[in-house]
Amino acid sequence: MPRVLIVEDDQSSREALAKALSEEGMEVVTAASGEEAIDRLRLTPTDVIVSDVMMGRVSGMDLLTYVQEHYADTAVILVTGHGTIDSAVEAMRRGAYDYVTKPIDLDRLELLVKRAHRKQSLVRENRDLRQELKRRFSVAGIVGQSAAMRRVLEQVEQVACTNATVLILGESGTGKELVATAIHHNSQRADSRMVKVNCAALPESLIESELFGHERGAFTGAHRSRKGRFELADKGTLFLDEIGDLSLTTQVKLLRAIQEREIERVGGQTPIPVDVRLIAATNQDLSQALAAGKFREDLYYRLRVITVEIPPLRERPGDVGLLLDHFLTVFCTEHGKSVKGFSSASRSKLCSYHWPGNVRELRNLVESLVVTCRGDEITVQGLPDAIAPHREAPTLTVPMGKSIGHVERLYTLKTLELVGGNKSRAAKVLGIGKKTLYRRLHEYGVVTDQSETEETKRLAAGPSVSSASASPAERRLHPPPTYQSRQE
Repeated sequence: MPRVLIVEDDQSSREALAKALSEEGMEVVTAASGEEAIDRLRLTPTDVIVSDVMMGRVSGMDLLTYVQEHYADTAVILVTGHGTIDSAVEAMRRGAYDYVTKPIDLDRLELLVKRAHRKQSLVRENRDLRQELKRRFSVAGIVGQSAAMRRVLEQVEQVACTNATVLILGESGTGKELVATAIHHNSQRADSRMVKVNCAALPESLIESELFGHERGAFTGAHRSRKGRFELADKGTLFLDEIGDLSLTTQVKLLRAIQEREIERVGGQTPIPVDVRLIAATNQDLSQALAAGKFREDLYYRLRVITVEIPPLRERPGDVGLLLDHFLTVFCTEHGKSVKGFSSASRSKLCSYHWPGNVRELRNLVESLVVTCRGDEITVQGLPDAIAPHREAPTLTVPMGKSIGHVERLYTLKTLELVGGNKSRAAKVLGIGKKTLYRRLHEYGVVTDQSETEETKRLAAGPSVSSASASPAERRLHPPPTYQSRQE
């Protein structure tokens, strides 16, 4: 509910208004003068002000001017017992949300306050959204510090403030749409719409209607007139992705729209002027398409007034680490995770990977790793086999004709080697007690230092247990070795 400041020099009226709005669940603060209201505003954030016009030294109109200059997010409703058409018009002209006269209809006032609060909330949300969009799609928001990406950023900065047509080239997943969006949000058209069309996703029978719109009855199913993407993007930006997939027929009409700055709807005969900044993108080699007769030369040169070529990720490996950290932060925030980073081994694997799917592949992988990570660090074990092939379990090859004791010795020593010489871990893997392991090592003549020599002797001095009399648990090896037969 809104926080309301009531400014009224008449105490009884002030208290009555405060009581009525408080009963509606609103948080109400009061002031007896314009000066006191200004002091209140400095201390307490306020959504809506309900102020009398005729007060002392600071009138309601003066207060309105002050609020417009210093608290633009606060709505003002003016109240007077001397209302005239002229004063109402003047109040609205100077930015008041509304203007009511005494005696006040409390139901109407409550409705006005709620509507004013709702409107100001939408204004704030819209402003915050625009700021977020500018932050996300500012030139600095494009992640990359390689020389190739710096050139892209410089081009974006140069062309964004103009109305020049831009052709963006690059492999699938390199971020062509991101660059197009950055150009729009840093242009003079940023306050207007950016309309996006994926030309490859639309069937040829619908692409013309999507781009230029249609009139009612133009074809079966056209029950009403419909604006196309050009009209929707008027005064803004039209982004045509995968433009290399347009048919030659549609290319002719697109060329006319660019040259004449007007379009005709399907089934219509009246030219409709449009003011559109065009940005196109493709992952195809348009020069080859020209040679094959699949793309019009005149349209090609119309589109490539400015050409921005985005390099694939494999050509800028220095940017991989930045992108990993960027998307880690993004997805930890989005999914409420607290993954701190990548282990050195996993980062090394990721930075040396060739990334055939470019930034899109990296982005999707990082999101998957963040969601599935169970600790506070992404390790090599969590990476897919394509990036970090997981080794198969080690095996032991034993020649045929050897004794069980010989096999046991080989397996014990190999296990000890695999665990880095850690006796406790080796005993656990083998499924035997530590004393039994020490006894075997003593029999094998395996010692590493003086302290272990003494420990081995002490444990070996206990009751001797031959392999024949050992318990099944002591003799059992875990996991079992993999044997590979061969004749000697």
